[in-house]
Amino acid sequence: MGAVKVLSGSVQKIRSGLGSANDIEVDVQVASGSYVHWSMINMYQSIQNIVVKVSPKNTNSTTYLLVNSHYDSVPGGPGAGDDGSMVATMMETLRVLAQSKTALKHPVVFLFNGAEENPLQASHAFITQHKWAKNCKALINLDSAGNGGREILFQSGPNHPWLMKSYRRAIKHPYASTMAEEMFQNNFIPSDTDFRIFRDHGSVPGLDMAYQYNGYVYHTRFDRAEIFPRGSFQNTGDNLLALVREIANSQELEDTSKYSEGHTVYFDVMGWFLVFYTETEGIILNVIVSLVAIGTCLYAFKLMAYNSGLKLEKLLKRVLHTFAVQLFGLMFAVAITLFLGWFMDLVHLPMSWFTHSWLILGLYFSTFLFGLAIVPAMYFHYTKEDKLPIGQRVQLLLHCHCLFLAFSTLVLTICGVRSVFVLMLSCLFYTMGLIINLATKLHSKDVAWVIPHIVCFVPPFVFFAYFSHGFFLTFIPMFGRFGENVNPDLVVAVFSIAVGLLTCGFIVPVLHLFRKSKTIICALLAITLVCVIIAITPMGFPYRPETSVQRFSVLHAKRTFHDADNKIRRQESGYFIMPQDRRTYAVKHDVINMTLAQKIGADCQKEMMCGLPLYNQRWHKTRQNTLWIPASEPLLGTVPAIKVISKKQVSPNKIRFELQLSGPDHMALFIQPLNGAVMKDWSFHQAPLRLNFQPPYFIYFSWGVNGDPLNFWLQLEKTNGDFKTPLFELGVGGHWTHHKEMLTPDFTKFLNSFPKYVDATPWPASYETWIY
Repeated sequence: MGAVKVLSGSVQKIRSGLGSANDIEVDVQVASGSYVHWSMINMYQSIQNIVVKVSPKNTNSTTYLLVNSHYDSVPGGPGAGDDGSMVATMMETLRVLAQSKTALKHPVVFLFNGAEENPLQASHAFITQHKWAKNCKALINLDSAGNGGREILFQSGPNHPWLMKSYRRAIKHPYASTMAEEMFQNNFIPSDTDFRIFRDHGSVPGLDMAYQYNGYVYHTRFDRAEIFPRGSFQNTGDNLLALVREIANSQELEDTSKYSEGHTVYFDVMGWFLVFYTETEGIILNVIVSLVAIGTCLYAFKLMAYNSGLKLEKLLKRVLHTFAVQLFGLMFAVAITLFLGWFMDLVHLPMSWFTHSWLILGLYFSTFLFGLAIVPAMYFHYTKEDKLPIGQRVQLLLHCHCLFLAFSTLVLTICGVRSVFVLMLSCLFYTMGLIINLATKLHSKDVAWVIPHIVCFVPPFVFFAYFSHGFFLTFIPMFGRFGENVNPDLVVAVFSIAVGLLTCGFIVPVLHLFRKSKTIICALLAITLVCVIIAITPMGFPYRPETSVQRFSVLHAKRTFHDADNKIRRQESGYFIMPQDRRTYAVKHDVINMTLAQKIGADCQKEMMCGLPLYNQRWHKTRQNTLWIPASEPLLGTVPAIKVISKKQVSPNKIRFELQLSGPDHMALFIQPLNGAVMKDWSFHQAPLRLNFQPPYFIYFSWGVNGDPLNFWLQLEKTNGDFKTPLFELGVGGHWTHHKEMLTPDFTKFLNSFPKYVDATPWPASYETWIY
């Protein structure tokens, strides 16, 4: 309510200074509804949006641009980065446009949505219910996975390549990546944005942008305004204002369906400019570059045979041997890098690079380069009597690497992977260097050919280094919330392999030209050993207070289970702990009674939903890794209550229950049919029944302004018509997420025993089940 008041006041101030060219309309939307979020019904009641429309005076346009951000934050999080920063930027953009003397061609709707973290409820409320929603034909979504930096464009469309053209024209310093888009859409990133709701429920194409710098503080109590870089406001504000003007004045917005065809491939180069082309153009480019690379390598083989006096057949045999060596070297490099990732986790040293990210270079990057270099080095050593000069043999190795990348590019292009442009760029610049060598006949020299090769590879090397820096800058903090199931070192090893292949795949073979090449290669292994030693020391400990914290969600919960006679069969209180990374054991000897913590897995075999007050779908996925510590009873508010309004048999084999749920503003409802009963119908969203979701069913329910009880009905079917036995179990979890005054002294003492490097998000909760 306080946020709504503050934002409404800001909008009114802007309205009072309205320019002569525009009109402003303001609407505070209060809405209720539901949708299916993964396998969970996400249900909301009386949540609020602040919606502002800036229109040119006397306009006839019926197509609007939608700009969205959210003003809510996670429990315990100030939300300065996520997403207060974008709300402030949006408000300033609204002010500039509203007070401008120049009108835009089309109206712009600014949606300040009040329930994104719940998750994504307010955007669903707007796009499915608001009076202006049907007129919104394009979207700019603003979110955050960090606290400042440059905003990255990581989703575009779907289709509608004109949006990327608008972005390229408007943005002076672009930061965008198709690879980020494909990774996000394939669930490699443990987040979601309102973009998906507008896309899936409103068919609104758009651009999805977010901060990702300093993701360590994302969704923690340290996401504060004091640490937000002020330059980020200026950069994002300039970009957003220019982009809004570009799209709102575009011809394409009049009828977006005319310009909807085609996915896009896009990436920025050092933030200087944007490279953008359609997916079809990308396919053509990938095929042409790959075929030219293959053809140029084959021609180089022919010239090498001619210059060396070897028959072409014998040289091609050498090529096959070299290709096998190159492939085996790559396989060996991948194997030892992955082994190290597995080993570091096995010896309880994962995430040693979490604070000191440079350790990744020594642990995994050096390991991969060592493996890539040592196999060819051994091959050259044992075949040193070969008549081909070492310079020619190294060229063979490089040509074979190019062939490997070219064929990989073709295969991935056929598979529809747009991010394959990175392999295409490697092939392109290597082929350019090779063509220069062939044209100048430097290829026949022992060493001189290296100069064009290195010079031509400098641009892609710099680009890949820039690209990889942004990639790791984004992903390293995310491993602090990937959950306990994922071995982060194995994932980082995979990333390091990809980065090593791109940045150094055409550089490592050149090492074999040095007289002390084996010394250089062994130095790479020495670097790995030194970094493994550092990982064992305190320097390798992953966490630091405030700047790179370990995350836990800690609920002080009371669990009550009733039997079919409505008698309590089990009741207990304790601390329900949800780890968010791999290194849960780090706090084992620091936290009070942590040595008594029990894995909840046993309860998962005998209780519905493990008998836990699961907060949302992500908690449901990782529920078997949660911990339970017996403790004193929590202080709770008005606990959730289920009231049976009526029970009526509607046919020989069907029965209907009408029920009422009341309780706090965040609740989870679980339903499990029993004894052969089947859920045939209900008042909730129909998708889980229509799509045959497996029970227990999960309904997440939250309310905002109005906390009236939720009335619902269930209809079950039993083929034998026997309704005397229990038909279903119903569980309700209650969450008091924003009530610090409800933390008991015992719970506060328990929380204070966590090390300073831990961000523990606490709240009281309850879980109660009944059988009907």
